[in-house]
This record gives sequence, C-alpha cells and structure tokens, in this order.
Amino acid sequence: MPTKTLYVPTPDGRADAFAAFPDDGHRHPAVLLHTDVFGVRPTLEKMASELAGHGYYVLVPNLFYRHGPAPVTDLPAHITEEARPGVFARLMPLYEAHTAERALRDADAYLRFLAEQPEVGAGPVAAVGYCLGAVLAVRTAAAHPDRVAAVAGFHPGALVTDAPDSPHRVVADLTAEVYLGLAEGDLPTARREELEQALDAAGVDYTTEVHPGTVHGFTMADTDAHDPEALSRHWDRLLPLLSRTLTDD
Repeated sequence: MPTKTLYVPTPDGRADAFAAFPDDGHRHPAVLLHTDVFGVRPTLEKMASELAGHGYYVLVPNLFYRHGPAPVTDLPAHITEEARPGVFARLMPLYEAHTAERALRDADAYLRFLAEQPEVGAGPVAAVGYCLGAVLAVRTAAAHPDRVAAVAGFHPGALVTDAPDSPHRVVADLTAEVYLGLAEGDLPTARREELEQALDAAGVDYTTEVHPGTVHGFTMADTDAHDPEALSRHWDRLLPLLSRTLTDD
C-alpha cells in the first residue's frame, strides 16, 4: 500500500499530511481523515492504510501544521491515563488556537488538493474524524455540501456547545449521510437530544450510537482508552457507510 508525506498549500502556509492509497493505477474515492487532538502518528497512519486497502485515497492532514510538522509535541509510544494530562497541557494552546475560521480555511484547501490528485476520482468525498476530528468533519461537510457525501465521527468532541458557532448549529447545511459513534459519557443526554433535534429538523440522514462499555478515545490503539471490540465495530459501521455513499467517478 503506497504511502506518502505530502504538503498541502493553504492560505496560512503548508500543511504536512499523510496519504495512503491503492497502487493499482485507478482513481478512487477520497476520504479526508481528521485526527484526534494527538495528531498524525503511527496509529493513525496504520488506520489510514487499512482504510486505503478497501479502495480509498485517504488524506490525513496535520491538524496543527501552523505550529510545526507532525508530531508537534513529543508523544509517548503509548498514551497512558497518567501521561494524558501532560500531553493535553502541551496541546491545549494549539487546540484553542484552531478556530472554526481556521478549520474552514483548511477544509477548503484539503478538498481542493484532493480534487487535484491523479489517484482521486471525481465523485464525492467522505469526511471522517476522531474526537476533535469529528467536529472538523461535520464543519467540513456543512461548508461543502456539494462535495461531501458522508460524515463519520467516533468518540466526538464538543459537537454541542453554547457558542454561536457550535457545530450543531451548522447541520442544517449538511447533505451528507452522518454516522456518530459515541463512547459512554461523550455527550450528556440533554446535549445528545439537542444534537439529534437539530439533525431531525434539518432532515439529515443520520445514526447516533453509543458503543457500550467504552470510554472516550476507544478507537485509538496507542492509548489506554483502546477497546479492540469497539474498534472492530467502528470498521463495521464506517466501511458500509463509505461503500453506499462514495463512487469511483
């Protein structure tokens, strides 16, 4: 499975990104994969390569490229619960600086870049995200309803807040089919109901599902949150979604 480190031109510089895609000479549907807050690292590269093996061109940008190439901070090979607070403390200023405006500028650049790749088909793309990346996937799809046909978010971050630009306030612009796989405790009941009410009002084709017995971050094999059964279930949800919404056009 070919992989590359690429550099995506953006209005704010160049974003380094990991790409994986089939080596068969054909054009394939694209998946824009947004990482969790820990960013591009071997676990995400492995997941992207596994997804590419199912026939997709997968682009994984460095979320915090404005602050340097990935990884922007030292990460342990395995992020334990004990190590997590220290890592978060280093990443929190970068997270807070990654505003919705920046995210939307980046999304424009990433989708434009994908459209220019010779291995990518002309059909719609998918936006997939983990933790914070799920928020970015929703924002990307809402800003580009003509390009994004599928959204998948796993153990999502703050999809519902009191902020004027809360992600749940933009779902009326979605045309994509949406799947959200939650860990237990990811969204309080009232917040989940608010999100689902917004999706219902917008007429979005969506599924929300709580993965039982999981904690936030359950797909990430390099953290203590990892749940192998839930990770397998994540593929069982993601792959059919992509299969029915993306084409090789």
